[in-house]
This record gives sequence, C-alpha cells and structure tokens, in this order.
Amino acid sequence: MPNHVSCEKRLRQEKKRSAGNHYVKMTINTLSKKMRSDISIEEKEKLLTEVYSQLDKAAKNHVIHKRTASRRKARISAYFNAQKAEQKEKK
Repeated sequence: MPNHVSCEKRLRQEKKRSAGNHYVKMTINTLSKKMRSDISIEEKEKLLTEVYSQLDKAAKNHVIHKRTASRRKARISAYFNAQKAEQKEKK
C-alpha cells in the first residue's frame, strides 16, 4: 500500500481509468467479432461505421494507439470488401 496521499489517489485514478479502458477495448473486440459472424452484408455495413467510430474514439482518447486503430480499420474493411465480393460472385 502507498504511504503518501498522492500515491493513494493515483491508485484510485488508475483503477477507474483501467476499468474505462477495459470497457472500450472489450466493446471494440465485441464489434469486431460481430463483423466476422454470420450476419447479412447490409447489417455488416451498418456495423462497419460503428466499429470505425469506436476505434477512432479509442484512439482519440489514447486508449489504443492511432496506428493500431488504423490497422484494425484496414483489416476489418479488407474482410468486409472480401465478403462483399464473395456475395457478388454468388449472384
């Protein structure tokens, strides 16, 4: 346990921040998993904007690095475009 008041306060702050950061990261992971699930292309298209928004917000608030957000957006969009092309081939 910390001996100084400022250190105790820092612990309390870190606990709150890590809980908030964890929530944001899990939200992003959940949305990414939904993108890869068996839902229609129309639903994935709506979900894509939500994923982009969450990644941008997380990067803006320094929960994740901005390049990490960019990389994840690129990979998700590549997956989405491949799914869309695959669906067009089936028709």
